Amino acid sequence: MSSGRSARHRGKLERVPESDIAEPKQPRAGARTSALGRVLITVYLILAIAATARSLYQIISEFDAAPVAYTLSAISGVVYILASIALIKRRGAWRMVAWVTLAFELAGVLIVGTLSLTVPEWFAHASVWSYFGMGYVFIPLVLPVLGMIWLRRADA
Repeated sequence: MSSGRSARHRGKLERVPESDIAEPKQPRAGARTSALGRVLITVYLILAIAATARSLYQIISEFDAAPVAYTLSAISGVVYILASIALIKRRGAWRMVAWVTLAFELAGVLIVGTLSLTVPEWFAHASVWSYFGMGYVFIPLVLPVLGMIWLRRADA
């Protein structure tokens, strides 16, 4: 028995070597991104730029006015940058980085949001995560949840 498959060529049955048979192409890992994924990554990139630029400006120009809020904004900017990269790559170790940054971000929004309501004097000026991201139309609260849903669906 020879290795290979049969193929019809001009009405004749011929033996084709296994090496000549192309395997079905599998989509490259990460090559396809759902619409939700594209929107999610785009929003993360915009938020990363906005939070980082705002915090850098505030730290340079008026850090003494609200050091806690501005430091938290800088931390959130770094988290958004890292989350953006991890969501774009999202394979191997980057998948774990994405989960960790999303969990950190959600915890940050919930903790800082709660503290900004219960201890408002700590937040002379708002940070990205103050009042659960109210200054950013609550996007910081919703984004990590959507990111986790998207990653979870991609795991399935």
